[in-house]
Amino acid sequence: MRHKVAGWKLGRNTSHRRSLLRNLVTSLILEERIETTVPKAKAMRPQVEKMITLGKRGDLAARRRAAAYLMTSAAVDKLFDTISPRFGDREGGYLRIVRSGWQKGDGAEKAFIELLGSEKVQEEKRQKRAEVRAKRAEETKKAMEEAEAQANAEGGVTTESGDAKE
Repeated sequence: MRHKVAGWKLGRNTSHRRSLLRNLVTSLILEERIETTVPKAKAMRPQVEKMITLGKRGDLAARRRAAAYLMTSAAVDKLFDTISPRFGDREGGYLRIVRSGWQKGDGAEKAFIELLGSEKVQEEKRQKRAEVRAKRAEETKKAMEEAEAQANAEGGVTTESGDAKE
């Protein structure tokens, strides 16, 4: 029986587990939403909550402690400048774990873990991606029309296989 057994080992030794959690926490802070397995999401939740609480303190010692744990300085800056102010009056419960299905290879249960309030950020990313896609499609269409016009001007129309028609 596992009475009062705290924490998750995740099938890894101590250094590998610590490194995995640091990378997951850093990725979550930078992306605000990541997909991982449910046990990893549950194991990283306390670490992320501690980082956000450090960010809410906002002093130099807290920034240094966060920098010692997080893998990049960009993650530290984002934590202190954008994420922590968002949760200024909230006492914990900064994350949401949403189960999303099973992994194809080994059947492990997958989940999205996301910061609360990141819906706006995700929507902005989607809109930006759609704009880039539309612009790229427009450029491709324009290039195709120019290529057709050039081929027609030369007199021969080429087919998709590259054979010339006359």
